Amino acid sequence: MTPPLLAFNDNGIYCAQADVYLDPWKPVDKAIISHGHADHSRWGHKNYITHHSNVPIIKHRLGDINVSGKNWGETFSINNVKFSFHPAGHIIGSAQIRVEHKGEVWVFTGDYKTEDDGVAKPYEPVKCHTFITECTFGLPAFKWQPQQEVFAEINNWWQQNQSEGKTSVIFGYSLGKAQRILKYLDPSIGKIYTHGAIENMTEVLRPQLEMPETIRITRDVKKEEIKGNIVIAPPSAHGTPWIKKMVPYVTASASGWMTFRGARRRRAIDRGFVLSDHCDWQGLLSSIKETGAEKIICTHGYTDIFSRYLRELGYDARTEQTQYEEENAEQTSKTGTE
Repeated sequence: MTPPLLAFNDNGIYCAQADVYLDPWKPVDKAIISHGHADHSRWGHKNYITHHSNVPIIKHRLGDINVSGKNWGETFSINNVKFSFHPAGHIIGSAQIRVEHKGEVWVFTGDYKTEDDGVAKPYEPVKCHTFITECTFGLPAFKWQPQQEVFAEINNWWQQNQSEGKTSVIFGYSLGKAQRILKYLDPSIGKIYTHGAIENMTEVLRPQLEMPETIRITRDVKKEEIKGNIVIAPPSAHGTPWIKKMVPYVTASASGWMTFRGARRRRAIDRGFVLSDHCDWQGLLSSIKETGAEKIICTHGYTDIFSRYLRELGYDARTEQTQYEEENAEQTSKTGTE
């Protein structure tokens, strides 16, 4: 029996024919990386291959690494296996990884979303036989509204808080969500301040994306200067001494989990905006259909429920365990990702 083109083992997703891993979670010799979030691009690999727009991101995060960048759709071969990167729409530099050998095609999505957010290169469906998909929001309850409506709500919220003499503090991960929020804030309302972790990553991404001016919050920034303006901070900053500088303030979180009121309550957030960098239920289903794949492998998220539903639709669907963290795990454990 021929072994599968891609297999899941203790280190990650392995292509034995090429002796290379996709988004491995343990140190390996050769790693092909889908995007810059910490659960997908980890430290310790000898060689990294990724899309060139992701190179500055992972260099910033991981330091002095041996990394090479590829263009969209550029085919590179390792031991007669063909690989290429295709836009995933998740964050800047996020890619699906296409793998082909002897006429068989697999696609690994990494994390992805179908809505064009004007920040990441928009998701493009890739035809394949086997599709490895995340399903972070693989429940029918998750249905995103168009982002322009969400950003109108965010800017109105800021303006309302300002009229009441309060500072607006919105939480979003330092890579991806923060820049998406920043791009669509209305600078005519006031000044935009950032937590250091947000500002550091935003500086890395400015060459790739036009964004409004920001002011880093340092010890020299006075409380009076911030009042009535907006602050973008990572979720980890909530409840720390750092935030006391914003008093009086109102908090908000921008996340797909804000679909559930309980999530907002548990995080002691005043306002929730439903804004995700992942597919909603319908986005997942339409993406899978567009690939033409018959075999579907569900990784992180609501894997059991989602794969069962896919089997009811007639797909050969199963789940695999990975060490990629869903958005809800990252809410509490990380300072920088979604």
